[in-house]
Amino acid sequence: MFDKDRFIADCRTALDGADSARNVREVVTRADPAGVVATLGEPKGGGIVPIHRSDDLTIVNVLWPVNMVIMPHNHNTWAVIGVYGGREDNILWRRLPADSTRGIEAAGAKSLCTRDALAFGPDLIHSVVNPSAKVTGAIHVYGTDFFAIERSEWDPDSLQEGPYDQEKARRMFAR
Repeated sequence: MFDKDRFIADCRTALDGADSARNVREVVTRADPAGVVATLGEPKGGGIVPIHRSDDLTIVNVLWPVNMVIMPHNHNTWAVIGVYGGREDNILWRRLPADSTRGIEAAGAKSLCTRDALAFGPDLIHSVVNPSAKVTGAIHVYGTDFFAIERSEWDPDSLQEGPYDQEKARRMFAR
């Protein structure tokens, strides 16, 4: 069974040391998908639902609507993503030289399915697609107050960088 308070405590303990993201990934990997669903509920609609928020740790239940695509963005902190239902396809991007007409270019991809967990470094830029015919549920863990830091997003057409718009993202998840 997934115990939310125990999960938060285990993530907090995993913050000790230089390998916080890797340690937190181990905690996320141990979370049983059926137990997460029993505790948090079956993913039905899109949303960004905070589970825990502090200066050094944010845990969010991310609910990706069917066929949702979110623009390239960064986190400016390490992140751990663990899918507990459905699939999350990540396109990985890299910055181009300042004199380029585009700000970024695709550099790879990583598909996460139920039970997969992945740690991303603080410099990662990615976009996400839910290609599934059902809402995807994923626990996202960040090494700071995720909602308080400055971040960037890239226009999906021009690939030019701009400030991340949290309200726009919330509207995208609410559709």
